[in-house]
Amino acid sequence: MSTLKIALLQMLAHGPNQEANRAKGEQFCRRAKEMGADIALFPEMWNNGYMIPERARPEEIPGWQKQAVGRDSAFVTRFREAAAKLDMTIGLTYLEKWPGAPRNTISLIDRQGEMRLTYAKVHTCDFDREAALTPGDDFTVCELDTAVGAVKVGAMICFDREFPEPARILMLKGAEIILIPNACELEANRLGQLRTRAYENMVGVATANYAAPQENGHSAAYDGIAFDPAGSRDTCLVEADGREGIYIAAFDLDRLRAYRADEVWGNAYRKVSRYGILTSTAVEEPFIRKDNRR
Repeated sequence: MSTLKIALLQMLAHGPNQEANRAKGEQFCRRAKEMGADIALFPEMWNNGYMIPERARPEEIPGWQKQAVGRDSAFVTRFREAAAKLDMTIGLTYLEKWPGAPRNTISLIDRQGEMRLTYAKVHTCDFDREAALTPGDDFTVCELDTAVGAVKVGAMICFDREFPEPARILMLKGAEIILIPNACELEANRLGQLRTRAYENMVGVATANYAAPQENGHSAAYDGIAFDPAGSRDTCLVEADGREGIYIAAFDLDRLRAYRADEVWGNAYRKVSRYGILTSTAVEEPFIRKDNRR
């Protein structure tokens, strides 16, 4: 059995104290490695604890933008060094320095310390504080070299989960596992979305959230294998409670790949020629919003 272990790092941040967040993040990564993790996944925008000024306080934006870090920053470099030292992939999240306005970003750093994928959140919450961010412009997949062999991994972030298209695009690009950093309440409906994204695309899904009381925890993972010879099965591998901790999701890659090669979901029977309206940019009532960016 080829088992890929993903550590969901469910933590409380030290607000915008980046040095404290770096130290805590490194400590949790070391503990994850001791628990046998192949990949460690952070909650959303870890370097500053998902701190974004309220829309009613635009005067705070310049100071907040200074919290953004580049891919060659000391913060990111320390985790590249940690990934190589621990022989473990790290899904690091941060407020990324970017022309105009920063981005909400995850970088997958492989066990050699190389950045294999950098993804910026496409579906920024433009109705709220995330209107201060630059949205990403693509969904990407990379092949990771892990201790259990090569695995194709994609990433999306929090609100991306609310729409079926990001996970579908990642599946079409070959993703077997989708990593999802999070920073909001994971209640029954959002957890249901994660379960559904795994089910309808036959992919593994893993999400890491902030612990309570910053958020409510409930980091979770679903393997996407909805049926076996005995019938319907629960795809949930792990669901945390609200407490800080490291929660391991063990994905059976052999079983997932066999399921993907045989079952009917994913891309097997889609009627793509009938989906033209999905690419339309028109928005009609009741969905018109003045603050939407397209």
